[in-house]
Amino acid sequence: MAVRAVEWLDGAVPAVRLLDQTRLPDTEAHLEAADVETLIDAIRRLAVRGAPALGAVGALGVVVAMAQGAREGWDDARLHEEIGRLRAARPTAVNLAWAVDRMLPLVPQGHAAVLAEARRVVAEDEIANRRLSQLGADWLLERCPRRPLRVLTHCNTGSLATVAWGTALGVVRELHARGLLEIVHVDETRPLLQGSRLTAWELQADGIDHVVQVDSAAPGAILRGLVDAVVIGADRIAANGDTANKVGSVGLALACADAGVPFVVAAPWSTVDLATPDGAGIVIEERDAAEVVSWGGVATAPAGSRAFNPAFDVTPARLIDAVTTEHGVVEPKIRPDMRAVHQPA
Repeated sequence: MAVRAVEWLDGAVPAVRLLDQTRLPDTEAHLEAADVETLIDAIRRLAVRGAPALGAVGALGVVVAMAQGAREGWDDARLHEEIGRLRAARPTAVNLAWAVDRMLPLVPQGHAAVLAEARRVVAEDEIANRRLSQLGADWLLERCPRRPLRVLTHCNTGSLATVAWGTALGVVRELHARGLLEIVHVDETRPLLQGSRLTAWELQADGIDHVVQVDSAAPGAILRGLVDAVVIGADRIAANGDTANKVGSVGLALACADAGVPFVVAAPWSTVDLATPDGAGIVIEERDAAEVVSWGGVATAPAGSRAFNPAFDVTPARLIDAVTTEHGVVEPKIRPDMRAVHQPA
């Protein structure tokens, strides 16, 4: 699917062009962020989301901040304050902070140097996605005797969540390209329906057979033998393999462990946070209660009801069969250490 969720506009007023994912699948509309506040707002309201895509936005966003600062006469303190606000726009996905931090040493060298490095971040992400998808497909095909495969995925991890191709959905696309994919079970992904709104949209555009199911149907589908493998993405992977991903992921892992179904995490190495020893150190973003107790401005719970709305949960390494990155595959169940990367020949 030839879709770009994040693009750079290098005009008189530099900007990041984003496909507004809050309006999909009904409307394909773009927004242009030429200032830090607009970019932060797009990140927080999920007009752009997905850890790798946020990495690209973080890198390009530093260029936006520098250009805005030049227009408005910011001093160095104000520039770094605004870059810091961008870096902290979403706390769980490590790619955003990682990309901003990668740009910071180049800021004194000027706009051109930072933009060149940001473009490298973008290019590297697509290369990483292609490679980790190949390795993930290879790993699954070595362990799943049934052909073609029935794969379950959660949230959205395709072109919309990355620079291009995708992570978990990239593995799905790789299996499809090899003629070894039967069907994809797409969790709707409450409360914002990134599965039914975004993943199904991408799969339909690619002509990949799929069914959309409510999140609570997924464990039962796994236990009934309707699924050969579960492949999810990640927003942060701790050094021991504990993985933060869209809320609902840990329930899938528990069902897989009981059913003997492979549970695979697909993510670029930029999502691995070796500075965080385990999942206990991952900050879990909690979002507005309105996302749970209302829909489209209409109340779906009694007035006064409170909501528990974590955007992510953490799946322990002991429940994860494989983490596939562009550098190779780690099997946390066997060795809970992300440095133990096995690169196939």
